[in-house]
Amino acid sequence: MEQKSSISILLVTANVGSIFEDPTKLLHLWIQKFLDHVLLRRPAFIALHLQEVGGKTYEKSMGYVQEFVQELCESDELREYKRIRVYLDEDYNSAENFTALGNLYFVQNTVEHVLMWNFVTHKWGMLDGKSIYSGKIDAVPTKEKAKFPQQFFPESKWSRKGFLRTRWFLNGTIFDLVNIHLFHDASNFTACEKYPSVYCKSRNRALVHILERFRKDRANLPVPYFLFGDFNFRCDTMSVIKKLTQDLTMHRIRNASSNITRVQYRDADGVNILTVGEKEFSYYDQCTFKGTWLRQFDCELDCLRNVLYEYPITFPPSYPYEENAELPDSYMTTRCPAWCDRILISGAARKLIYDQLSRGDNDESAKAYSAPSSYGIVGENVCMGDHKPVYLSLTIKTRQGIVYFYSSRDTLYKLNNLYLTPPSGLGLHQETLPPLDVECLC
Repeated sequence: MEQKSSISILLVTANVGSIFEDPTKLLHLWIQKFLDHVLLRRPAFIALHLQEVGGKTYEKSMGYVQEFVQELCESDELREYKRIRVYLDEDYNSAENFTALGNLYFVQNTVEHVLMWNFVTHKWGMLDGKSIYSGKIDAVPTKEKAKFPQQFFPESKWSRKGFLRTRWFLNGTIFDLVNIHLFHDASNFTACEKYPSVYCKSRNRALVHILERFRKDRANLPVPYFLFGDFNFRCDTMSVIKKLTQDLTMHRIRNASSNITRVQYRDADGVNILTVGEKEFSYYDQCTFKGTWLRQFDCELDCLRNVLYEYPITFPPSYPYEENAELPDSYMTTRCPAWCDRILISGAARKLIYDQLSRGDNDESAKAYSAPSSYGIVGENVCMGDHKPVYLSLTIKTRQGIVYFYSSRDTLYKLNNLYLTPPSGLGLHQETLPPLDVECLC
């Protein structure tokens, strides 16, 4: 039975585009490995955030998407999760709105009080049974979905990038869960011209745009949030190349028009060690990217680490893996491997977590029932498509109301604001909060 003073939750993010490109081989395998992980963790609450649902040709994959959702919801492994909410953005005919994002949530009956926020009426609603929202979901009030402004996109070309947010009340604790998909690196040549690259700057601009949007949301008010999806964060490509090619000689390969198509780095015997092209990044020993040395070049989040927390990364880069079931732990030779898929935590949300981040050495009650948090990948030795799903397993405190964290003053406030007060009868008390400092990021 779930302890009333805490709830175990499992957050998972996965770019699933490639499994819908070859569904007969990868779809059911992906589902089974995800369900195996659920059985291993046995959380009371599951949040699964998906990007590129349906793959590149959604209109041809809709049937497989429905099969994917049905198989998950009706699985024996999830039979104890009677309260289910699914949000699938399938409006593929609308370039200015389509994000291909999917948010799936599963709640055990052991969680006594579960509410979802209505972003239109600004009120809480009870959560019962199973509801699946698909197709054009813009009018569904229990979620907020937006695509980034067109000028944010590299070369102002529309792509399926944006965010999908839900707000939860679990046994007296309130937080947002935000699915996000940021811009990719279109060309290795452009990515390694300088750091930060134009792609990196575009991602940073979009991410800050979201954080500012939440911070200034006077209609819904800011609450603690978990932000997880495909951020497309990339390593400092030029620095990685310099590290890999010490004592090697560079050779430029040109086509008939004298344009550089590839750059090769060879050793003293003329053996090619590394080849870099617009969409090629081929190193003679791909296993080297699983070493800890690559982490020093994972810098894209550094400028926001005072706002967003991330558990230490101890797993190999989550992208780009071979889509061949016979090569489950091998990287493709298209991009420099990177930790694209991440789970980030706001300062306020960090205060909700029951582990070494929040408890003192003498907090025996917490030690008695809170499992240590775990951050890693799902299916490390199984083909899961070109992205490995990334998970965060943790335990959160209940009856916290809304937690506000002001990093500049290092103080913590809690309340159940009258504006966000859930229905009566849940046994919560009111606390007083000083005037909200809207200049502080949650």
